Amino acid sequence: MFPDRILSGMRPTGKLHLGHYHGVLKNWVRLQSEYPCLFMVADLHALTTSYDDVSVIERSVWDMLVDWLAAGVDPEQAIIFIQSQVPEHAELHLLLSMVTPLSWLERVPTYKDQIEKLSHKDLGTYGFLGYPVLMTSDILLYRGNLVPVGEDQVPHVEITREIARRFNHLFGKEPNYQELAEAAIKKMPGKTGKQYAQLRTRYQQEGDAEALLAARDLLAQVQNLSAADRERLFGYLEGGGKMILPESKPLLTEASRMPGLDGAKMSKSYGNTISLREDSESVTKKIRQMPTDPARVRRTDPGNPEKCPVWKLHEVYSDQPTRDWVVQGCTSAGIGCIECKQPVIDGVLAEQKPMFERAQRYLEDPALLRRIVADGCDRARTLAGETMRDVRQAMGLNYK
Repeated sequence: MFPDRILSGMRPTGKLHLGHYHGVLKNWVRLQSEYPCLFMVADLHALTTSYDDVSVIERSVWDMLVDWLAAGVDPEQAIIFIQSQVPEHAELHLLLSMVTPLSWLERVPTYKDQIEKLSHKDLGTYGFLGYPVLMTSDILLYRGNLVPVGEDQVPHVEITREIARRFNHLFGKEPNYQELAEAAIKKMPGKTGKQYAQLRTRYQQEGDAEALLAARDLLAQVQNLSAADRERLFGYLEGGGKMILPESKPLLTEASRMPGLDGAKMSKSYGNTISLREDSESVTKKIRQMPTDPARVRRTDPGNPEKCPVWKLHEVYSDQPTRDWVVQGCTSAGIGCIECKQPVIDGVLAEQKPMFERAQRYLEDPALLRRIVADGCDRARTLAGETMRDVRQAMGLNYK
């Protein structure tokens, strides 16, 4: 068994906005204190749809990294790196592509959907078809067994599980696997090996799930086993082979639908965003110009907050007393729309203030940012190298 570890990333496709903060970055900030986390600039993924104009990728990488740090992602707690600077991503992608059935890729839910949405682009490329294999490689390269996703994205994790399962089935059975597993049991101290064997028998012959959990706990506590022996014995428990790549599990995160300036979901494609580090004058102007309930033609006309895009932002930024004030004032025409918008402006600016403060040190010293990323890439490569050593050995590619 492998320790819990999270890999998550974002494509560098332009400036980040508050939708990215509420939808992804706030969650990262929470997760980094709960699990070992790797946060990746997915520049190779950006190439799958932007290969014909790479200027936006190059331009966006460093701005996005500053935004991450501004939002509270901490390089002391998490590994921050750029995907293309860890070549093992490309290597594992290539090796997994050798064993991934074409039909699996063609039935990925987002494949046809994206083809239709991006019909103005030529996406008849292997890179676009094979992006789930690259995504799988990203996760499995660090043996990231937890994938933070919303409930609607759970099906996307399944292909990662299927590819890992197929790889382990094809390459996890060493020629002398049973002999090696039995030898590993004998290395366990005292009566521990006998207890492991008994629990394994109970699980395999009687389907005792509690025996399986007890055996896993037992293995996790044994100190004198090598990593290879431990992996063999975890696989031996369930009658399989050595687990080389773990089957990832979705880590459900609370869905966040950050409203944009028009009430729809905040998105660059809708042109309704507020950037993460947008200046206060621009933020104020954008919110003051937001559309409101069309029934309020005149200041004296009562309105309905539920029909007003500004109300959706109050639900994010205002406390209950303020929301009560909005409902009372709007429905009675006791307040005007400009008055109603001011607490939202104040809330957005208050949220952005610490972001500007955190970002400033990296804007003043770009070399500091590059040192953080270089260190993150080195740390990522160390972890990736451990996985690739086992993958190459399993596939017969260690020529020594």
